[in-house]
Amino acid sequence: MLMLLFYIGNNLYAIESSRVVEVIPRVSYREVHHVPNYVAGLFNYRGAIVPVIDLCHLVRGTPSRANLSTRVFVVGCTSPEDNSLQYIGLMAERVIKTVKKSASDFLPSGIKNSEASYLGEMIMDEKGMIQHINLEQLFTNFRQINLLQSGGQTSHVPNSY
Repeated sequence: MLMLLFYIGNNLYAIESSRVVEVIPRVSYREVHHVPNYVAGLFNYRGAIVPVIDLCHLVRGTPSRANLSTRVFVVGCTSPEDNSLQYIGLMAERVIKTVKKSASDFLPSGIKNSEASYLGEMIMDEKGMIQHINLEQLFTNFRQINLLQSGGQTSHVPNSY
């Protein structure tokens, strides 16, 4: 599978690129109050209101730096109840490239964290260890705290593949 690589601090992470609709530069956000600090805000993505989650803030507790390589990857999230589609922006630093890995390349980290269950298995690479972020688990966590709709909202954003 093709994985999109990015940094959170000095550590490499990866998500499955099949869920990525588009990678865009960091944009201006509408601030949202009374949400967790890792919610960077909302932005208009092709006519749809899309929440942006700062992965650096979510994982490390410090916001992403405003570097040229800080990007937002728009990912599609399907509701388990009615298969409706919603988009969410994930912001990270140094979004650098993709790499192809097979399922057998993923190794258990040996650590289970119920508060960060989206932090998945590790990939050993010439660059070192790359941690997989499980998008399905991340979306489940966001639904539990009402950051994502549980169903009934279909996004009408055109596919950008």
